[in-house]
Amino acid sequence: MKNLPIKKSLTKSSRRDFVKQGSIAALGISLTPNTVFGFSSSTKKLRIGIVGGRFGTQFQFHEHPDCIVEAVSDLRPERRKNLMNVYNCTKSYESLELLVKDKNVDAVGVFTEGPNHVKHVLECLKHGKHVLCAVPAIWGSMEEADILFEAVKTSGLTYMMAETSYYQQATISARKFYQEGRFGNLYYCESEYQHPGLESIYFENGKRTWRYGVAPMHYPTHCTAHLISVTGERLLKVTCNGWGDNDPILKDNAYNNPFWNESAMFTTDEGNSFRVNVWWKGAHLGCERADWIGDQMSFYSANPLGLGPIIIHGTEQLGKDDAGFTRNKGRKEHYKQPKWWATDMLPKPLRHDSGHHGSHTFITHEFVTACNDSRKPTVDIYEALAYTVPGIIAHESALRGGEQLTIPQFD
Repeated sequence: MKNLPIKKSLTKSSRRDFVKQGSIAALGISLTPNTVFGFSSSTKKLRIGIVGGRFGTQFQFHEHPDCIVEAVSDLRPERRKNLMNVYNCTKSYESLELLVKDKNVDAVGVFTEGPNHVKHVLECLKHGKHVLCAVPAIWGSMEEADILFEAVKTSGLTYMMAETSYYQQATISARKFYQEGRFGNLYYCESEYQHPGLESIYFENGKRTWRYGVAPMHYPTHCTAHLISVTGERLLKVTCNGWGDNDPILKDNAYNNPFWNESAMFTTDEGNSFRVNVWWKGAHLGCERADWIGDQMSFYSANPLGLGPIIIHGTEQLGKDDAGFTRNKGRKEHYKQPKWWATDMLPKPLRHDSGHHGSHTFITHEFVTACNDSRKPTVDIYEALAYTVPGIIAHESALRGGEQLTIPQFD
């Protein structure tokens, strides 16, 4: 696996300042209640086309005051009809290739199958459309990373990856804690995406779907966003272990993937540790969550065992462990998780709960406003590759028996 030349956008220190100040403020936009993640009414309407009649139905572009769903598309007639019903849209196309030729369409939401993401994004960019793309940005190939990176930069158009973990309610809280300096030194984070039973969508009408046998770490972004979107760190090195069994799915799939589960330990550009588990099988309950550990405060998001969210404050109060040795006693605080989606971070029509821990309305709003305001979105091409590429290298590490590998950078 080659090391790519580092492409600079922000230095390590300036990127971290960018996160601490809030991404919108760092771009020079006033920090007012109506602009930071929030509602700023515009006379401009973004005309968007939605492609992909499954996941593509789960967003709120038709509710946004500054957006119009101009057209929809799916290869299957029944899914096109469903998209038209969801978005109250009367115009449809039989393919993405036809939709992008519509001169009334400003932007496209690409919610198609993972292996086609880069191909479809390139088609949209070629026709001058801004793009919101489902995760992951690329599909297991560093060559795709190079191609996508250069295409987005050259186009000058808005590209955003629709990463849900950036806008999970707990992640928004963690980001606010970090910006306020409450963690002190946030030296460790762990994230887990557990999805047992995923093989139920490996088949449709007796045929294999694109998900059949997919490598866990080729779908890393629900985890990597938990750290990168909070601190702005980059993941530099990784060692990863995989686990599989004798299931036929692991012996015969398009990805030559032998693993159900993969567990990785990353080293960041600040020398911190980040543990990531992406598991498709096992005796666990399923979750998308993280814990953020600092030397002054730690934040444990809710887990499927019914614990949390909990904050631990560091104290100088001494106590004893069960062997009688002296130790500092942390102070536990039960944290009432705010419903950030119910605040002025969103325009009123979007202030309702949505998919993936309340993240979909935020993704909708961020993309619409980034396009209308001609600014970089939160999860731009730099962030998208910072979330995605480490998983590709982690999987390679697992295939090599846990060998530590260096992660190419696109900053």
